[in-house]
Order: sequence, then structure tokens, then C-alpha cells
Amino acid sequence: MEDKGRYIYTVSQLTSSIKIVLEDSFQNIWIDGEISNFKAVAGHFYFTLKDDKSELKCVFFKSSNEKIKFEIKDGMQVLCCGKISIYEQRGVYQLYVARMEPKGIGELQLAFEQLKEKLFKEGLFDEAHKKPIPLLPERIGIVTSITGAAIRDILHVLNKRFSNVEVIINPVKVQGDEAKEEISSAIEEFNRLGNVDVMIVGRGGGSLEDLWAFNEEIVARAIYNSKIPVISAVGHEIDWTISDFVADMRAPTPSVAAEIVIAKKSELADRLDEIEKKITDFPMDIVKEYEQRLDEIEVGMVLRFRHYIELKEENFKLFSEKIQILSPLGILGRGYSISFKLPDRKIIKNSQALKKGDLIETRVSKGSFTSKVE
Repeated sequence: MEDKGRYIYTVSQLTSSIKIVLEDSFQNIWIDGEISNFKAVAGHFYFTLKDDKSELKCVFFKSSNEKIKFEIKDGMQVLCCGKISIYEQRGVYQLYVARMEPKGIGELQLAFEQLKEKLFKEGLFDEAHKKPIPLLPERIGIVTSITGAAIRDILHVLNKRFSNVEVIINPVKVQGDEAKEEISSAIEEFNRLGNVDVMIVGRGGGSLEDLWAFNEEIVARAIYNSKIPVISAVGHEIDWTISDFVADMRAPTPSVAAEIVIAKKSELADRLDEIEKKITDFPMDIVKEYEQRLDEIEVGMVLRFRHYIELKEENFKLFSEKIQILSPLGILGRGYSISFKLPDRKIIKNSQALKKGDLIETRVSKGSFTSKVE
């Protein structure tokens, strides 16, 4: 608007002009900063990037942040890519974020560590929750890609070890955005049907991105909630996924999972021979055990009886000595005598009981003699 040779802007015009300049000058720029005042509204992220001197308001719309794997938190150091523009209604310039990466650690690695910590705290890795793998399952469920190398390896090992075992395959995608939903649904379907005794869930090797479906929370919770024992067999021996920590058992490769889930025929035959031998030897072991116990009882009874006799002999000896002391024979042995009036042999205790002509028998220590009262 012209006025006396001056061009006068309205607030809206100036703001719009500044917006054009900013957007032309600052497209696809990367900014390093610390997140603060983070909040999520209807799927959109609003936060501030700051350093030790300045702050920059940022918006990360839902359409752009949907593929973010890690959890955004205050205090996190990040790299943000986007454009600088103006929120015209308030005249505030801000960064419109298109991409975000954690600084110092890869996005997927950070997401892995965050989810691992979260599920660990919830108890999904607890040993007490893990179910035993059946010794000889009749039916084995497999959740993997039908076209991958993993399924071929598993079937080859199973056929070699025990060819008549029944295998049910629930084919799924093991890579890409749809993989996590298909894997978790397959696990849940096996549980609904209840038609297998154990499950192998996994895939062959690959990069962290390739294996990422097995690091998704929805897959981890499906494994944790499974009533059927689950063996996680993802990638190679050096690869670890969230599924490995949650599963009832982790196998370093799909082939090893097949070896774990069923024993070799020869191993089973050896085990049966061992059991048969134990059953055969069992009765004899019981007999020998009871024979040993009877021997121990017999020895114990002999010792106790001998001790009992010794005690009785000792008591009898003491009793005999007391009897000997109190016995009339013992008294006679010390020089005394005892007299009986004949013929009724009544002991004479009073001389007044005698009269002239009575016969008396007197007993001394050795023998006796008869006398007559004169």
C-alpha cells in the first residue's frame, strides 16, 4: 500500500513475505539440539530444540512421524531435518520437522534398547513365565516365510531327525511394515486353534532393519501371551531380537530350533533302552535295599538284646548278693546256728518253749546235729 511515497505492509503481508524468504533460504536443513517441552497432540509432536544459548520451536506432524521407531523424550539429543517457516497466525518462526534421528546411536538401536528396557520392567523376560518345551511333540507349528531359507532348513532337519512328525506352517511376511501384524496374528491363531504342541517363530539372517519385525512390541506381546511354548529362531547366532528375550527358548538359528524341538531317533532309542533297563533293575534294587535294611535291623536287634542280657545279668548279680547277705545260710556262715524242735521242726525262739526230753535239731554252717533236752 502506497502512502506519500512510502510502501506500507500489513502484518499479514510482512509475515507472508518473511515466510517466503525463510522457506527459500532454509529448506532441508539439519539442526542439532536437545529436546524440551515435548508433547503429543492428536498424533502431532510439538517440542523445542535448544542449546546453551538459544531455543527453536518445532512441529513434527503425524504424517511425517508415523515411522519413528523410538520414543521421543525430553533431554534427548537429536538431529532434525526440515524447513524453517512461519506460523502466520502468531508470527512465530519454527522448524517443520520431516525426519529425526537420535544423536550418537542409530534410530533402530535406540528403539530396540527402549523397548527392551520397557518390557523387562514389565516382567516379559522373567524366567518364571517361561514354559517347558515338550520332549516329543506330535505337531509343530512354524511361523515364518514360506519362501525363505529358514523354512527349508527347518523342514530338512525335522525330516532327518524324525520324519513322521506333523508340521503345520502358518506363512507370514517376515520383513516390511505388514510383517509385525502377520506374525502376531499367526501366533494368536495357533493359540485359538490349539492344534500344535510347540511353535517355532523366526526367519533367516539379515540386517537390523531386515529383522525388525521381531523387535516390534506387538510381536513380543503375542509371544508372551501364547499358551503354546514358543521357540524364537531369528537370524544368526550373533543376532538378538526382542522375540528372543520373550520366547520360552531362544535358538541361534532356525536349524538349531528344529534340532531343539525334536530329538534324533537314535537318541530316543537310547533313551528308551535306558528307561527299560531302569524298569528291569528297579525291582531288584528294591529287594537289595530291603535286604540291607533287614541286615541292619538284625544287627541292631542282636546288639540291643545282648545289651539287655548284660543289664539283666548285672541286676541279677546285685540281687543275688543282697539275697546272700539276708539269707539264713549267710548268717550261719558267720558262726551262727539255728535250732528246730522236733518232730514239727518249728524254729526255737524261746527256751521256755522246751521241756525235758524234747529233741532238738541244730543247723550250723556245715551240716546239723540232734540233741536232747536233759
